[in-house]
Amino acid sequence: MATMDEPLYPIAILIDELKNEDIQLRLNSIRRLSTIAQALGERTLKELIPFLSENNDDEDEVLLAMAEELGVFIPYVGGVEHAYVLLPPLETLCTVEETCVRDKAVESLCRIGAQMKESDIVDWFITVVKRLAAGEWFTARVSSCGLFHIAYPSAPDQLKAELRAIYGQLCQDDMPMVRRAAASNLGKFAGTVEQNYLKAEIMVIFDDLTQDDQDSVRLLAVEGCATLGKLLEPQDCVAHILPVIVNFSQDKSWRVRYMVANQLYELCEAVGPEHSREHLVPAYARLLRDNEAEVRIAAAGKVTKFCRILSPQLAIQHILPCVKELSSDSSQHVRSALASVIMGMAPVLGKDATIEQLLLIFLALLKDEFPDVRLNIISKLDQVNHVIGIDLLSQSLLQAIVELAKDRHWRVRLAIIEYIHLLSSQLGVGFFDDELGALCMQWLEDKVFSIRDASANNLKRLAEGFGPEWATQHIIPQVLEKINNPHYLYRMTILRAISFLAPVMGAEITWQKLLPVVIKSSKDRVPNIKCNVAKVLQSLIPTLDQSVSTSSVFVMIPFLCSATLRLQVIGEYYEYLLCRSWIRP
Repeated sequence: MATMDEPLYPIAILIDELKNEDIQLRLNSIRRLSTIAQALGERTLKELIPFLSENNDDEDEVLLAMAEELGVFIPYVGGVEHAYVLLPPLETLCTVEETCVRDKAVESLCRIGAQMKESDIVDWFITVVKRLAAGEWFTARVSSCGLFHIAYPSAPDQLKAELRAIYGQLCQDDMPMVRRAAASNLGKFAGTVEQNYLKAEIMVIFDDLTQDDQDSVRLLAVEGCATLGKLLEPQDCVAHILPVIVNFSQDKSWRVRYMVANQLYELCEAVGPEHSREHLVPAYARLLRDNEAEVRIAAAGKVTKFCRILSPQLAIQHILPCVKELSSDSSQHVRSALASVIMGMAPVLGKDATIEQLLLIFLALLKDEFPDVRLNIISKLDQVNHVIGIDLLSQSLLQAIVELAKDRHWRVRLAIIEYIHLLSSQLGVGFFDDELGALCMQWLEDKVFSIRDASANNLKRLAEGFGPEWATQHIIPQVLEKINNPHYLYRMTILRAISFLAPVMGAEITWQKLLPVVIKSSKDRVPNIKCNVAKVLQSLIPTLDQSVSTSSVFVMIPFLCSATLRLQVIGEYYEYLLCRSWIRP
């Protein structure tokens, strides 16, 4: 008998741990509810589920795990036919005080309700929704708001009318938390309501929410504008949604105005481009000049998207003056938000307007004292290049770029390095040699490793773009000169540059120019340099012929004083020969 019970012993331990005083043990057991349910079989319905329904007075972490597990528990209770048995424990969890537990319980209820049969939804699920909506404690009513869109489609007409009425009452609840939940879920509920009731009842509820005393309710109603606007007919959207958006853009609460600015493009999509041009341009201009910096930040971040809806003339007339003001805004975060999107305005306004209006703004932002502003402009320079051409861009912005290449903030210098190879390929070899070549060499001796590493990789991209012949004359001599730098970190950077350049330069240049420097470095007095020689060799060997490789490897081995380094070099070379089938194992 004991032998028969042995397989169930671990399950018995898990069940006991559900009641253990140690929270970690209870948590581990809850997370393995599926294992317990599989072992219990039919007893899950009669014993485990009732136990979980009563076990609601626990730590929030345990309750959260329980709410998550129950959402995928349908297969363990006998399938969809018995899914209703999972509703009581989740209903209990919907009433607890901790928000994250309630949210997870609502999410699990929605997942289960979406799989239930229509008859079970009417008999069981809607009953749960109504009971929660009538709950004495506000937490139950808050949770109920997230369940109506699951319950409503399967309900008969009489129950649908009752559900709409209940939702209307929740939108007028005495507790602001309940009204917030109702406002937040209104869009999902409205998406399941029939078109005739949408205009007659849901829009009345929505109008009440837009005039709520609490700004936390009104700002959630802003999100509903975009969702409801897509559900309504175009004429109804203009009649009901557009006035609300305009009023919200002038709301006394900055948080509501912030939400309008943040959602503006979605709101424009809801009302359509024609009405956006006619009615929302003044509202947007007001948001760009708002007293609160947070509102200006949100509005500035949408400037390019909004201008795409407008004609270039409207954008120049109404939006560009605001953009000029924002480029010198007192808040660095406003300027940074503007810099992250303003380059995208160039394709919208066209070449002439960009040259006349935007270039001066770009230059002002490139010279901004705040590094993030400069960084945001640099990273989007290619968008302007496509519009006005590289010649004009270089004439206008080159001096600023050269200054930024020496910027005291290393992330700004890094952004310039990432962009320099693209700029060089478009400007041509002659321009690069005159203006930018010296900068690329200076970066190899930067104090920041990320700059030195990016600079070494940049030399490889330049060699690929301009060709090995050009690199032999203009890059290789200057790089190799720096191998004698007294600081070992800079010598390591040169070795890394050699490893990048070798595959591009080919076997002859690598053998004649690069390999002697690597051999010389193997005699360096700094162990770190010798270690890097071993790494560089891995990238050089595939470029060289076998005979050259073999002689070079064995020339360096005696100077690598560490036995580990010597073995590393030999091992890497041996592996390479195996891969090339030059020798047999």
